[in-house]
Amino acid sequence: MQDKSTAPSVDKVDTSYLESLAGYNARRATLVIAESFLKHMAVYNLRLVDFSVLSLVAHNPGITSRQLCTTLNIQPPNLVGMVNTLEKRELMTRRPHPHDARAMGLHLTAAGKKLVRQAEETVTRLEEDATSRLSATERRTLIQLLRKIYT
Repeated sequence: MQDKSTAPSVDKVDTSYLESLAGYNARRATLVIAESFLKHMAVYNLRLVDFSVLSLVAHNPGITSRQLCTTLNIQPPNLVGMVNTLEKRELMTRRPHPHDARAMGLHLTAAGKKLVRQAEETVTRLEEDATSRLSATERRTLIQLLRKIYT
């Protein structure tokens, strides 16, 4: 049994190694932004992936499910359920693709367009809040560097 008087204790946690890792820092920043995102998107009943799908459809009317899956790295079965749910909420519709008879293009309804517009305004504000300690140049640089990792 170890003598309690000689047991090591930690007065200040040394996080220097973890803080030297890109993944650790990216995850910590993601947690801060994701928490704010979930809180603010609850009024729209949107998860991050729902928001991403709706935003892409808003900016790319007629996008196919295959294109969405590739862009967002989503498995097709997962996207099918999500699109079905968004259709039931009357936010999105499927229409025949003009150049590919086997594909359906995804389009927002009027309600979907309104919701995306409001949600994007909210996300823009929460991102500005989350990055408020950065200058505009630093924020652009951060986004460019993060994109270099995944593109």
